[in-house]
Amino acid sequence: MNEPTIAQLRAALERSLKPRSLDIVDDSARHAGHPGARGGGHFRVTLVSDAFRGRSQLERHRLVYAAVAPLMSTAVHALNIVARAPEEDFRNQREPDV
Repeated sequence: MNEPTIAQLRAALERSLKPRSLDIVDDSARHAGHPGARGGGHFRVTLVSDAFRGRSQLERHRLVYAAVAPLMSTAVHALNIVARAPEEDFRNQREPDV
């Protein structure tokens, strides 16, 4: 696991998007041998932020990429992004009573 890069991703996303929740997973091991992986890691980012309200998935991804742009040319090769507004965060919702 690449802790320094995860810390840099976390700092950049927290600074720019002020997420209510943020999970970052290093998926680089799953992509070992991928020719482009030599230039940086593969990461999965899941975040919930008020900044995503009323925005399309494309706009949300652009916001995430803008926040981490300096890392994309060095430490990060690929991002898998799940970007939700607070009302879309199903992890914190109760199951309905049956």
